Amino acid sequence: MEPLPGGRRPGTPRAGAGMKLSWHPYRLVLREPLRISRSVMAHREAVQLTVTHDGLAGHGEVVTSGYYGLDRAAIERTCAGWTGRLAGCSDPAALRDELNTFDGPAGVLAALDTAVHDLLGQARGLPVHRLLQAPAPTPVATAYTIGLVPVADAAATARRLVAAGFAVLKVKAGDDADVARVAAVRAEAPTARLLLDPNGGWSAEQAVRRLDALTPYRIDAVEQPIPPGRPDLLARVAARTAIPVVADEDAERLADLDRLTGSVAGVNVKLAKCGGIVAATRIVEAARERGLDIMLGCLVASTLGVAPAVHLAGLARWVDLDGHLLIADDPWTGIGGHDGVLRLADTPGLGVTPTATTGSGVAEAVR
Repeated sequence: MEPLPGGRRPGTPRAGAGMKLSWHPYRLVLREPLRISRSVMAHREAVQLTVTHDGLAGHGEVVTSGYYGLDRAAIERTCAGWTGRLAGCSDPAALRDELNTFDGPAGVLAALDTAVHDLLGQARGLPVHRLLQAPAPTPVATAYTIGLVPVADAAATARRLVAAGFAVLKVKAGDDADVARVAAVRAEAPTARLLLDPNGGWSAEQAVRRLDALTPYRIDAVEQPIPPGRPDLLARVAARTAIPVVADEDAERLADLDRLTGSVAGVNVKLAKCGGIVAATRIVEAARERGLDIMLGCLVASTLGVAPAVHLAGLARWVDLDGHLLIADDPWTGIGGHDGVLRLADTPGLGVTPTATTGSGVAEAVR
């Protein structure tokens, strides 16, 4: 690696040089509205965070979420509150450690954490997964989400996805057509792995009945079948079905694992809900120690928002990282997935770049 002017190697902090935090909002429009058991989404607001230091720029993304009570104003207030702290810090590695004291929204923390890892990876000439000493995420199959759509539409979508190369499909559930929808998808995708996600839309008894009816369709796992907050009922459902149950909304933090150990098959780790890469790796390590399998999930986001989880994909049994595939005009590129397979370039940092023709202004914002 070539030294920088003055003899410094890349990543060596300049004495007294603090970091700068900036942010840029934009809108992500979905290819088609996504309906789940509790809501319908046609677009999502996003904010790109950029941390600059020593001639390098690291990027992260946070998206708004009604479920997590996070809007654009809260995101920008939190960013404004951190500008001074970054200005007083000249070491990205020290900042990464300082983020442990962050007490704001988890989604903003995840974006800051991502930007710092992107910066560190570039400074040290390492992709983020190598920076973390995580298993290399060789080309990995991701699920693609089929929403709560009419049965015929679900079948048509499954047919299209299988033709495109997808080997993992996730079917949303939570209405009277659940069994018929899954049956139609299975008919069109006879060899695919099927995941099911009611987003907590069933009662405990309803979950047991639905899962019993769905067992013949070879479901690989079901996420959060009942509303969060009752891990005892979740355990009861898991004990009465052969389909592996994965906790999602009931598994937000490291402390949640103790209530889930021995009762579910796995936990869904989403960086936006747990607080980023560092928090996610701690949860993964603790879950594995407790015999829990890992699903890596995401919110609807651009490639920038999904990429950090892709760097952890080598740690997961189930990979559900399709958020960027659901939007119409992704302002970032670099992780693939349009054929059902995620691929990372072996480049320093996150390995993503702004697209050349985005209409969001993101490309200009990072130059």
